[in-house]
Amino acid sequence: MAMGVDGGECVGEPGSSMHGVTGKEQTYAFSVSSAAVPTDETAKFALPVDSEHKAKVFKVFSCANPHMRTFHLCWISFFTCYISTFAAAPLVPIIRDNLNLTKSDIGNAGVASVSGSIFSRLVMGAVCDLLGPRYACAFVVMLCAPTVFCMALISSAAGYITVRFMIGFSLATFVSCQYWMSTMFNGQIIGMVNGTAAGWGNLGGGATQLLMPLLYDIIHKTGATTFTAWRIAFFLPGLLHIIMGIMVLVLGQDLPDGNRAAVQKTGGVSKDKFSKILWYAITNYRTWIFVLLYGYSLGVELTIDNVIAEYFYDRFNLKLRTAGMIAASFGLMNIVSRPFGGVASDWSARLFGMRGRLWTLWILQTFGGACCIWLGLSNNLPMAIIALILFSWGAQSACGATFGVVPFISRRSLGVISGLTGAGGNFGAGLTQLVFFTNNKLSAAKGLTYMGIMTIACTLPVMLLYFPQWGGMFCPPSKSATEETYYTSEYNEEEKSKGMHQNSLKFAESSRSERGGRIASAPTPPNTTPNHDSA
Repeated sequence: MAMGVDGGECVGEPGSSMHGVTGKEQTYAFSVSSAAVPTDETAKFALPVDSEHKAKVFKVFSCANPHMRTFHLCWISFFTCYISTFAAAPLVPIIRDNLNLTKSDIGNAGVASVSGSIFSRLVMGAVCDLLGPRYACAFVVMLCAPTVFCMALISSAAGYITVRFMIGFSLATFVSCQYWMSTMFNGQIIGMVNGTAAGWGNLGGGATQLLMPLLYDIIHKTGATTFTAWRIAFFLPGLLHIIMGIMVLVLGQDLPDGNRAAVQKTGGVSKDKFSKILWYAITNYRTWIFVLLYGYSLGVELTIDNVIAEYFYDRFNLKLRTAGMIAASFGLMNIVSRPFGGVASDWSARLFGMRGRLWTLWILQTFGGACCIWLGLSNNLPMAIIALILFSWGAQSACGATFGVVPFISRRSLGVISGLTGAGGNFGAGLTQLVFFTNNKLSAAKGLTYMGIMTIACTLPVMLLYFPQWGGMFCPPSKSATEETYYTSEYNEEEKSKGMHQNSLKFAESSRSERGGRIASAPTPPNTTPNHDSA
């Protein structure tokens, strides 16, 4: 049987009696208080669920279907895309000699690698809302496989830049990953779940710094020439794309109750108009603040993935594999740092509500910016490594904390908002690399320093975020606002008469936990929504 994070066994299989009725769910390390979020005791899942059939427990070593199986499919597919997108970065010292690349060419290729997914992430959010995350994830992963194989065929700087741009489209799997987790897990643990799924996916950016030089060395030692070995190495990431695309398609499931098309036929999910989904996403000012915030948390992380190996290789006169190992430490920190951001967000929400989540986000991202400045100013290798690790902790934790808040911006437009936020991360990365790392007159060290200053400045708008029912960093909530009024305001009377707002009402019920210490303690029967007193 699968073991949970607390060491407990995962009792029950899909279709068996629900695990949570024993009353033990409070003892799990990563679980939701049953008093805060009622358990639907009529549902039959391997994990205890709420009224939307979202899991209330996160058992990382379990493969319970559908919740934990979906989690593992998400992060592994995203991990695969990170490997392929940044596979060229640790091999740049070899590739640049083979293709006669200039600093400008290398910088433009880095910009291209993260710019491709700006558009694909925007589209991915809409596809998730309309078709479901399973199709969205599987198709992107498999469609990008041929572009990965094309790296073995390029012969010019233009080809190198173009192919890296096209491979970058695969990073749109981040949006399907975060969307999928938000449909499978309860809001009280969504920060941790989103942070872990995305963090372990981002781990691919560090793993590729180790994997690709190792593959290159092995292939080179078997007799391949220097300029042939790096090309052959790209066949492994391409093969991983095909394998993961098939696995997601065959083993994945859109929603706890089944695939989206099947659930729509039974009336469990109402068909929505894309124009309405898009409208409520782009007219919510919180969306655009998070686009900016993520541009300088994930954005700086993607920038570092592209430039850090070459930076250490050139500045400290290191060997290729040594520079790659140091660069890998930045990406590998994702295994703990991004989940930490999600856990910190969830923990602060339990104590202080949404206001705690916002403060956590501001502190982590500002800390990351300060350490980025320190990295740019470091003149000796040990201090530079320490600064790099602390910088990675701050920036990656901020990414996790960001998606501890994003699922609460809108229930109806979650996919589009996730897509816009994710695209903001890539836009920030592309802009940062273009401004600070493609100019021959600006050293990489100064570029890092300026990037840190930019991060601190672009984190300040988090202070403008305000939820009427929960408040903001400095402002208390409105006494007349409730979760129901906030989430149902996205539907007109005609849509409400058709019952399109019912899932938003269920989400409003579970999101009462974002009141923090003010949360009502009385449990609510499944599939109903209480009339709240003024918050």
